[in-house]
Amino acid sequence: QGGQGDKAVPGTERLSQQVISEEISGNNGYVELAFRAKKLDDKDLFSKSDPFLEIYRIDDDRSEQLVYRTEVVKNNLSPIWEPFKVSLNSLCSCEEKRRLRCVVWDYDSRGKHDFIGEFFTTFEEMQKAMGESKVQWDCMNPKYKLKKRNYKNSGVVVLLDLKIHRVYSFLDYIMGGCQIHFTVAIDFTASNGDPRNSCSLHYINPYQPNEYLKALVAVGEICQDYDRSVGPVGPQGQDTPVMATLGPGCSVMATPVTTPCMLALPGLLTPFSCSDKKFSALGFGARIPPKYEVSHDFAINFNPDNDECEGIQGVVESYQSCLPKIQLYGPTNVAPIISKVARVPADEERTKEASQYFILLILTDGVVTDMADTREAIVRASYLPMSIIIVGVGNADFTDMQILDGDDGVLRSPKGEPVLRDIVQFVPFREFKNASPTALAKCVLAEVPKQVVEYYSYKAFPPRCPQPDTPDSNLSSPQ
Repeated sequence: QGGQGDKAVPGTERLSQQVISEEISGNNGYVELAFRAKKLDDKDLFSKSDPFLEIYRIDDDRSEQLVYRTEVVKNNLSPIWEPFKVSLNSLCSCEEKRRLRCVVWDYDSRGKHDFIGEFFTTFEEMQKAMGESKVQWDCMNPKYKLKKRNYKNSGVVVLLDLKIHRVYSFLDYIMGGCQIHFTVAIDFTASNGDPRNSCSLHYINPYQPNEYLKALVAVGEICQDYDRSVGPVGPQGQDTPVMATLGPGCSVMATPVTTPCMLALPGLLTPFSCSDKKFSALGFGARIPPKYEVSHDFAINFNPDNDECEGIQGVVESYQSCLPKIQLYGPTNVAPIISKVARVPADEERTKEASQYFILLILTDGVVTDMADTREAIVRASYLPMSIIIVGVGNADFTDMQILDGDDGVLRSPKGEPVLRDIVQFVPFREFKNASPTALAKCVLAEVPKQVVEYYSYKAFPPRCPQPDTPDSNLSSPQ
């Protein structure tokens, strides 16, 4: 595509199409550009030119890829085009020095646009237009330059403004010091069955884990490697698989995705050391001592001032200690546990920092009594730094859980207010009993990275710690 002829947009007369893919760096962001031109050549006989601007990226093989085409400004030799946004990947493959070719055409309704002129630049040069400065280029027609002795240009193109916007990733927030806090909430309602009965999901068996323990250990161990402050693995950042002891002669090995501790992001395996594996552990739907009144948000270690347990093993021990002391009851009200956990994220929101994100892990048999209140609580929580993972235990009907997940449509409150963002992920544990830990991890944590980024993007909160300088650090500077 030489662009030195006087007719036709480059490539419009070719009969074949070639698709070219180019590997690009992982710099997420976009740039907003505002162009105008002055004193362009007049290509029309009875009126003025109708100019538009095209920007092409010149790839390593010297081919040109159209990045953006502006609107046509009718009958104007000094047009001001509307500002537009393009991704940095699209514009320059995130390489500041990659050459760009910019072409100005006079629009023709038949498609035979008249070539006015062109200029070459780079994104590095464009960045001089940030702030109060402006950058301009002579718009040159090579044929005129050869033929006309006093030819200066065919007009001037001016970059009025340039703004760089960084789109942060989940790893940006994690590496910036954002801490992930987990709370486990266990369903102790009577629909799970009498723990003394072998058919109960809470069956007390010292030699074999019940359904809740299997789900708790398998899912909890995955979440444990997400919990709290994380950073790049260092010399002492070695984590090992955890053996959860369930009773005499009985234990379950919850194998991590890999060792050292790895965060299982869908499609990405990233090493981190985890410095804190404490879980807040709550129960709901049971009568609890000493008065045996029904509670929908009690600490399973019976310490209301500190409901945290040391890792999944600590949650397992608290669960086993708690179960004989309570009476499974009901109803299955989920809204109170969501509202209780949401109080801390509500306080965190006021800090206006990307410092802490909260995940509520609910283990339930799937029967929800207070659907209306639960929907309302989820809508409220969608405005907070909070996500909810619901793990369905047993073989019950999980229709209510799938409704709360919202994958088939936008979840709304009883008054019709939609969630700000989808924060609920439902996992039917029965489908993963015999699956690999990696498959379970991918399902459990599939939506967490996106949910974290969506929240902080909505709030316009950047990662707390400055990102390390890179060769293209200017491309990632937030505006």
